[in-house]
Amino acid sequence: MIGKIKKFNFESLFILNTFALIVTSYFFNNFIFTGVYILFFFISIFTTKNGLKIIKKFNLLQNIRNEGPANHLKKSDTPTMGGIFIIIPFLILLLIITIKLASLKLFLLLITIFGFFITGFLDDYLSIKKKENTGLKTKEKFILQSVISIIFVFLAYEKNLISPVITVSDYWGINMNIFILPVSFLVLVGISNSVNLTDGLDGLAAGCSGIVFYGLGTEILLKEQQELLIFSILCFSMSGICLGFLKYNRYPAKIFMGDTGSLSIGAILGSIALLTNSVFTLCIFSGIFIIESLSVIIQVGFFKITKKLFHRGKRIFLMAPLHHHFELKGVKEQKIVENFWKINILLIILGIVLKINL
Repeated sequence: MIGKIKKFNFESLFILNTFALIVTSYFFNNFIFTGVYILFFFISIFTTKNGLKIIKKFNLLQNIRNEGPANHLKKSDTPTMGGIFIIIPFLILLLIITIKLASLKLFLLLITIFGFFITGFLDDYLSIKKKENTGLKTKEKFILQSVISIIFVFLAYEKNLISPVITVSDYWGINMNIFILPVSFLVLVGISNSVNLTDGLDGLAAGCSGIVFYGLGTEILLKEQQELLIFSILCFSMSGICLGFLKYNRYPAKIFMGDTGSLSIGAILGSIALLTNSVFTLCIFSGIFIIESLSVIIQVGFFKITKKLFHRGKRIFLMAPLHHHFELKGVKEQKIVENFWKINILLIILGIVLKINL
């Protein structure tokens, strides 16, 4: 059915996501989920609309890298750092809930997301200041992400907040023992950078994130653990926030989220999945993010190997990440984004079906 929709745009995605959440709320007999989602959808629209004026006032404009597709040069000087208006409302909600519930899990989530937020903010700010597409150097960014992730993983493991058993179903799990530490690190840093790499076309990362947050929130509900209910609420609030931002980030984008948004969104997904033992399902839901990231790893690895063997580097894709490959193949930007959204929806359905039936 999804594949037969000729034009799957922002409005279509919002309607479908909202309908799915209403069904979820009805199934679990709790319409707080839908209420939170709708509330933060409108909060996001309000903050992004007004924040756009502030960003223009301070000339926080995007610098486009010369190595990218030529048609992206027209996106230069588009307002960026829009992630501020995605993450700050979420951090305020998380802070209020953390204070009210006095939860160590939530406090750890709060400081971790704040750390990634500051890392992304610094990267975007330095990029604008230097008038280049890169702010922090790759190594500097990775070191900051690593420090934050190591603190999160070790504290969570020490306090028994993450399980060494990766749950696949109610009856089957993979006991990682001490290896849960490097796996957790990989999940947190990996998903964060994967969302960052996906954020290369108008509306791609924001739309996929809204879809994935709905899926993760629903998957957590299926665990039927009362203490995890708050994480579903946080996921549904982020789904609303991402789709609210998408109203201004869809093609042609009036604003970009920047690393401030993409690194933080990935960190929220990864840390919530670790704290709720939803890593296996998140890997299915985040298929688009993971494929985008793998396309870069494969491209760079293949180029280096062939250069060493044949003294001339070869490429598998016309350009990485994968969405740029399709662009250079002549597929329109809107069509690539639309198809990636559709695939992501199918991945959510697959993940939830597996969760119910395994």
